[in-house]
Amino acid sequence: MIGNDAGSAAASNRGRGGASSLPVGAHMSIAGGIDRAVDRAAAVGCRALQIFNKSSNQWRARPLPPAEVQRFRSKLRQHDIGFVVAHNSYLINLASPDPELWQRSIAAMVEELERCETLGVPGLVAHPGAHVGSGMDTGIRRIARAVNRILRRTRGLKVNILLETTAGQGSAVGSRFAEIGDILRAVREPERLGVCFDTCHVFAAGYDLGSRAGWDATWDEFRREIGLERLAAFHVNDSRGERGSRLDRHQALGDGAMGLVPFLFLVNDVRLQGRPLVLETPKSDDGSEDRRNLATLRDLVGRKRVPARRRKGAA
Repeated sequence: MIGNDAGSAAASNRGRGGASSLPVGAHMSIAGGIDRAVDRAAAVGCRALQIFNKSSNQWRARPLPPAEVQRFRSKLRQHDIGFVVAHNSYLINLASPDPELWQRSIAAMVEELERCETLGVPGLVAHPGAHVGSGMDTGIRRIARAVNRILRRTRGLKVNILLETTAGQGSAVGSRFAEIGDILRAVREPERLGVCFDTCHVFAAGYDLGSRAGWDATWDEFRREIGLERLAAFHVNDSRGERGSRLDRHQALGDGAMGLVPFLFLVNDVRLQGRPLVLETPKSDDGSEDRRNLATLRDLVGRKRVPARRRKGAA
């Protein structure tokens, strides 16, 4: 589900094993040019990268200069970053009951998928949408109809849409795995869809990620409702809100309500290996926060428990 280059890298990482080959990275700014995101990722030691392929808060997108595209692709190879995804614009709402916004969202998704194709980015992470009072069932049907139109208009592209799990804040669709499963079952070309699992969102939605029993129950439900074969990527974030708060607020790993135990489970669960783990945690100007969070993940590989001094949340 994550494209040829990323899939090859996943297989390679599974073969080597160990913290050094863990496919971890972070979302990076594209200020100054999309290729600059690769420079920023390499500077903090990323092996995976997430970007916006245009401004996240504007409908309009500047054309991608061919030289910038070439620099982006070249730098990915130069820095051995084998996992890349993009995140769609925050303005897009595929569940909107407003006909004009719904149509505009479809057009914007088509454009972003085309930009991903130009850049060689194999996956576009998308929030499913918010039903804005029209009801969950209506929102799910609206998303599925939108995705069908988008896929029809982008037939022949290699890029996949990765539906992101949500915290359930407001009227957001996708906080329960069954909601995402219903969308997948209603789409005519489900082979072009995957799922991005956001740890903060899933925790805030009420899933127990901090106990072994809760972790296994969460993945049992994910497998039933969605299927592990759909799992393409992770957003790795601690949560400012407590479990079940439905609050979409990210925190540095180990500094939030989740603690480090869920991330210990994540990096050591053989069922989940090979998927890129992308940070969306608070940043510092010098990159030190990204370095700290990446080091935290790598340090948990192979451990059976979180060091006592770092433990927070459920054990």
